[in-house]
Amino acid sequence: MSIARWQAGEGPRDKLLARGTQALSDAELLAVMLGTGYRDCSAVQLARELLVEFDGLAGLLRVDGPRLLAWPGIGVAKYAQLRAALELARRQALQEMGRVDVLSSPEATGRFLQYHLGSRDREVFCCIFLDSQHQVLCCEDLFFGTLDGAAVYPREVATRALQYRAAAVIFAHNHPSGVAEPSAADRRITERLCAALALLDIRVLDHIIVGRGSEFSFAREGLL
Repeated sequence: MSIARWQAGEGPRDKLLARGTQALSDAELLAVMLGTGYRDCSAVQLARELLVEFDGLAGLLRVDGPRLLAWPGIGVAKYAQLRAALELARRQALQEMGRVDVLSSPEATGRFLQYHLGSRDREVFCCIFLDSQHQVLCCEDLFFGTLDGAAVYPREVATRALQYRAAAVIFAHNHPSGVAEPSAADRRITERLCAALALLDIRVLDHIIVGRGSEFSFAREGLL
C-alpha cells in the first residue's frame, strides 16, 4: 500500500506535516522515504521489516546493494532513494563542519564522520585537512582496507597535507565491527603519523575512530 492511499490524517506523511519529523518513529520516517510497500504489506510494515532484518537504521545504510535489492518490495528506485538520502545528510554535515572552527564544535565533526564513515562495510582511513584557522580545506579518503584493517602510509599523508597547504589535520577511520575502541595498530599508526607531520610543522588535532553510533577521540582521551 502506498502512503498516498492512507486515510487523511492517519498516515506517517500526515503525521510529519502536522507534528514535524521528530514526532515520527524510525519506521515511519523510513516509510515516508520509501513511499510504497508491496502487495499486502504497507510502507510502514516494509520499513519495520527492513529495520529488524538489518539491525536498525545504521545497519540498513551499511548493507550492500545486492542484499538490499533482493528484499521484497525494494527495487532500484527505493535503493537509490536510500543512498541519496544518506549522501544528502553527509553533504549537509560537511557544509556545517566547514562553517566552524572544528575545535569549537566537535559535535559537528562527529556527525559528519558518522555519515561519512559509519555506513562503510570495510575499513576506510580519511584525513580532514585544515587551514591555520581550523577551517576545513578538504576531506579525503586515502586508504582502504578489509575488515581486518588498512595500510596507512605517513609519506602519502604528508604529501597530501603539503598539496593542500594544510596547517592541521584530523585523522579518522571506521571500525566496521561497530566497536569504537583503538587497537594496538591504531595507536602505533597514530604515533607514526604525528611524528611525520611534526617534522613539517603540521599539527595533528585528533584521530577519531567511528563505530556504530559512537566515536573514540584520541584527543579527548589524552592520547595525542
